[in-house]
Amino acid sequence: MDAAIQEKVNAWLTGNYDQATKDEITRLQNENPTELMDSFYRSLEFGTGGLRGIMGVGTNRMNKYTLGMATQGYANYLKASFPNQEVRVAIAHDSRNNSRFFAETTANVFAANGIKVFLFQSLRPTPELSFAIRHLHCQGGVVCTASHNPKEYNGYKAYWDDGGQLVPPHDGNVIREVEKIAGVDSVKWGGGESNITMIGKELDEAYIAMVRNLSVYPEVIERQHNLRIVYTPIHGTGIKLVPEVLQRFGFTNVHVVDEQATPDGNFPTVIYPNPEESEAMSIGLRKARQIDADILLGTDPDADRVGIGVKDRKGQWVLLNGNQTAVLAFNYMIEARKAKGISTPADMVVKTIVTTNLIDEIAAHNEIECYNVLTGFKYIAELIKEKEGKKNYIIGGEESYGLMIGSQIRDKDAVSAVALLCEMAAYEKDKGRSLYEKLIDLYVEYGFYKEHLISITRKGMNGQKEIADMMSVYRNNPPATINGSPVTQLLDYQLQKGRNLQKGDTWAIQLPKSNVLQFILADGSKISARPSGTEPKIKFYFSVHTQLASAGEYDKVNAELSTRIEGIIKDMQLK
Repeated sequence: MDAAIQEKVNAWLTGNYDQATKDEITRLQNENPTELMDSFYRSLEFGTGGLRGIMGVGTNRMNKYTLGMATQGYANYLKASFPNQEVRVAIAHDSRNNSRFFAETTANVFAANGIKVFLFQSLRPTPELSFAIRHLHCQGGVVCTASHNPKEYNGYKAYWDDGGQLVPPHDGNVIREVEKIAGVDSVKWGGGESNITMIGKELDEAYIAMVRNLSVYPEVIERQHNLRIVYTPIHGTGIKLVPEVLQRFGFTNVHVVDEQATPDGNFPTVIYPNPEESEAMSIGLRKARQIDADILLGTDPDADRVGIGVKDRKGQWVLLNGNQTAVLAFNYMIEARKAKGISTPADMVVKTIVTTNLIDEIAAHNEIECYNVLTGFKYIAELIKEKEGKKNYIIGGEESYGLMIGSQIRDKDAVSAVALLCEMAAYEKDKGRSLYEKLIDLYVEYGFYKEHLISITRKGMNGQKEIADMMSVYRNNPPATINGSPVTQLLDYQLQKGRNLQKGDTWAIQLPKSNVLQFILADGSKISARPSGTEPKIKFYFSVHTQLASAGEYDKVNAELSTRIEGIIKDMQLK
């Protein structure tokens, strides 16, 4: 074993760690030295979004000690940032194994540092944590979750006083404070229990009232209250609030998927607890077919992402992707507010740079300003803060099944999204059609945009290097053509520079640095390459578009766009 790794192992075997941890290290030494090496070969990185990793012993795992050291660093930064005042934080957790233990550990460390802690008494959706930070006038917050990762994972997301996740300069400053924590002996583990206040029902009521106020057409729900809704929380926190919110909206025919209703960190009915995966939605689809539902909705374990299913024109159930759902939601909030006479010239919507440009088209047509930000809702939250008093934020979203409606929360919120998507389905049903038919109509009106995503993982310790090399080649030697269409622009968000590859002129990109490249082709196609900051993984986002003359031509044009995407993937040798 590498000497540096052995030194870390010895430090844990001889330091102030509990006996169960030491026993597990000894067991791994004897039975699985490879696993032991992976557990200690590096420290679990406190990244810009917090912590996320496999649970277990060691410096490269999510456990009491790695989480405690991170919390101590965050506590130090909060106290330095808000001197001479009471510092307050809110803490929530999801349904994952150990999430309650991690939330209580986090609460104890904050409290031992003299920080006032508001701890949810049981599991809650992540968006309610964002809401609680604002509602309780906290300076920060933490939710213990690994979102939609496999069951072996857990994590820790850190928030600032606006209810959004940490953004510059705070993210980098917190990381530096966490890195200063030399070991477990630098952590205040207990002694401040009187600083902890349990919260629950009162916050739920305030949050539900906020969501209820997002409704644009309550009178339509009254007429369509019997809309047949199937909902699955996929063993997560959504069960705490989604059925109640739907009832408060006025829906009376809601069917929860029983097999996935109980919160369970083992996620026994799915491989990945992610509504982006058709497999995770398959039980819900079965129930939707059985009762001839109007809409199917599923949320991930911490209830910040939502996936939906609807029937197509032939009566077949289809799962919409995140871009399609976002298009419907953005359009509804823009159209409905306009029709109701409550839109204002200051209205704005926000999307991420890898989300469909169909939203930009819809916003432009309706004379609504659409801002594009880097991937992550923390950047949407940051923009809202920047534009406060000047712009009126309506809705934000991204292709990865996230929506954020209204400015009272500052993270993606599947609870309010489920309610508004059901209102949208009721609105269309009231007109005698489906959400699917509405989507096709939008394609006819604004252009048919089709998106596709692939994720490539490179295994082993060389994985990160292989992906870095791939990005370096794209950056320094971009292709002249892709799938027969000239590459007209290269947008490099790391260098914050756009370049016209045919004319040679350049311009500044007014966004924070991020390791993302975008190729814009002469035929209007857009390809985005975005490596993960924490895993040996790279995502490629493809967007192609053309005109759709009529709904009747949908199948033919859809096939043509699919062929174009396949051609791009083949030409870029990504398969």
